[in-house]
Amino acid sequence: MKVAALQMVSGVAPQANLAQARSLLEQAAQAGAELAVLPEYFCAMGLRDDDKLALRESPGDGPIQQFLAGAARALGLWIVGGTLPLVARSAQHVHNSALVFSPAGECVARYDKIHLFRFDNGREQFDEARVIEAGSRCVHFDLPARDGRCWRVGLSVCYDLRFPELYRAHARAGADLLLVPSAFTYTTGSAHWELLLRARAVENLAYVLAPAQGGRHENGRRTWGHSMLIDPWGQVLAQRDEGAGVVLGELDADHLQQLRRQLPALEHRVL
Repeated sequence: MKVAALQMVSGVAPQANLAQARSLLEQAAQAGAELAVLPEYFCAMGLRDDDKLALRESPGDGPIQQFLAGAARALGLWIVGGTLPLVARSAQHVHNSALVFSPAGECVARYDKIHLFRFDNGREQFDEARVIEAGSRCVHFDLPARDGRCWRVGLSVCYDLRFPELYRAHARAGADLLLVPSAFTYTTGSAHWELLLRARAVENLAYVLAPAQGGRHENGRRTWGHSMLIDPWGQVLAQRDEGAGVVLGELDADHLQQLRRQLPALEHRVL
């Protein structure tokens, strides 16, 4: 199955971001991808954290969700919009949510980011908990490919990558592919992004597809990019360093099963 990680450099204007996302989704579909995954905050990278509040939508209703559903139907794609702001219990917070749309335009899964990023090195300060309400559930979905193979897909977002217990839960559920839509900072991404992604692939004997924000944004923030597809042996199969674009690659079910037979580490778990 061919898959696509869509790298963006989202600005503050949602409509411009959605136009760019549509162009990238069209490129992915034309290249034969069955699954296309957008990065975290694909719809907007605001000037302030609380800009997310003005964009929040109720589940099943809103222009961003309509965009994703319409694109999935029109292009015949599985699309993961990772992420957009959905309403939370508090009026001062949103959920940072990844939504999965089938080629019929139906929303078949929702994952609310569990781990909220906080970082302060004296020059950069981030604290997502100021406006984001954490999720609490591990979520996966089944994707029937055109060749008849069914892929179990585990959902995660950005900072989740540092918490291997989430991915182990996906492995216990039989995940073959792990998705990590992200907006890693340049500082943390240059140090840990590829290292962590390859580790999650190797320890769970699963493919990892990680679309990212990658460049200098209108709000002054710089993201690391390096969207990539990694195989279950930890090999980087495709990658884009910076700038908007499409990262394409193939998932090979036979290769996955061969590696799991050769090294049955998932069967050797004790804890």
